[in-house]
Amino acid sequence: MKVQKLKLYHFPATRSARVRWALYETIGDEFELQALDLYRGDQYRDEYLQKNPNHNVPLLEITMEDGSVQRMLESVAMVEWLVDSFPEKKLSPPVGLSPERADYLQMVHFGGTWMDMMLWQVRIHEHVLPSDQSDPRTIDRYRQKFVEEVEPQLKERLCQTSFICGDAFSGADIVIGHNVTWEAVNQIV
Repeated sequence: MKVQKLKLYHFPATRSARVRWALYETIGDEFELQALDLYRGDQYRDEYLQKNPNHNVPLLEITMEDGSVQRMLESVAMVEWLVDSFPEKKLSPPVGLSPERADYLQMVHFGGTWMDMMLWQVRIHEHVLPSDQSDPRTIDRYRQKFVEEVEPQLKERLCQTSFICGDAFSGADIVIGHNVTWEAVNQIV
């Protein structure tokens, strides 16, 4: 069964930006973009909550040719699904038991979990939470961990090649590239 339509619910400078990037890399501009205003609370509207009970972005709505709809809520899963669905784009090592594929998946998920979590902890405690809920120790802890644990791993890789995994641009560059951009824009570390 074929995909008839892809619709991305998006808010700039959030994890949905990495999905938008992956969509452009895989299918060009052949998708619908639905902007939400998180500051206005669009993510809490009943219509959106029925689609995404996590009340966040991204949400990728996949409409099949028979009219059935599948929804994805996790940005890294979306990137991985798109990259794997278009192997001709060569945005990942082929699926299978290879060191290259293992390294690629390791770095995609490193970016989407460990790295992302540290950046978000600093951002939420420094810029989002009210001062009575913010914890300066959390900010200091994760900022230090990022500098001491994440940056050296990325530097080591990028001293060997211009890409996170191997000698070509991949989904790992999308996930980690989004994090690095997000960090720089928000001056987190």
